[in-house]
Amino acid sequence: MCPPTWFTVDYSINVWMRPEIPVDTALAVRQWERLRDIYQDLGHTVELLDPLPGLPDLVFTANAGIVLGGKALVSRFRNPERRGEEPAFLKWFEQRGFATLQADSVNEGEGDFLVLDQCILSGSGFRSDPASGTEVAEAFGRTVVGLTLVDPRFYHLDTAIAVLDGRRIAYYPQAFSPESRATLRELFPDAVLADEDDAAAFGLNALSDGRTVVLAKAAARLGAQIRERGFDVIGTDVTEFLKGGGGVKCLTLELRDAPPNPA
Repeated sequence: MCPPTWFTVDYSINVWMRPEIPVDTALAVRQWERLRDIYQDLGHTVELLDPLPGLPDLVFTANAGIVLGGKALVSRFRNPERRGEEPAFLKWFEQRGFATLQADSVNEGEGDFLVLDQCILSGSGFRSDPASGTEVAEAFGRTVVGLTLVDPRFYHLDTAIAVLDGRRIAYYPQAFSPESRATLRELFPDAVLADEDDAAAFGLNALSDGRTVVLAKAAARLGAQIRERGFDVIGTDVTEFLKGGGGVKCLTLELRDAPPNPA
């Protein structure tokens, strides 16, 4: 995670970002600290990336890259406003002992690549290039399933799909092309289906450890559906970050099989 010290909205690279609406930085800090505290209360370790002035979206660490098996494939951003984040992410992973690669294709990390046991889901249509799926497959030796996003409100895959555990997901069907909906129905016939209101509240921009799902508290119906599937659910307020087009998942990058920090 990265503290929101410099988080603001002074440019617009998605439909949620409106620079004329000010960010309450103090409130954003409190919301971020509450999310961090939830993770720590659940027994997870939270590693921090130092915030940097001039990079307000650095707080959205899910976009840093894809982390799996001690390897990190660092993002290549589409928008010039975010390209300054790339060296900061690259340095962070290298200093912590990850086998680190820089993506060649436009690839916005775990914003558009979601890891499950048997495959990695890949989203394109607004940010990551479809060709980046091949690069990810080669980097991690995993099958990559490509999906096409069609609604600009859900410009990253992690705004339209939540991974609940290694084999189960929740998603909003209307965010996807007809072909991708068919793929999702085939792969996940028992998936939780979110409605438009909960999807627009960024309820699917959630983080799960396989037991507990942390999501935007405004997505109450979605939370109830997930709870019915046997998960614990914690709702938290991340409304300040929705002004930047982000939520719980955007604020969090999962470090799978992380190497020990150097002394």
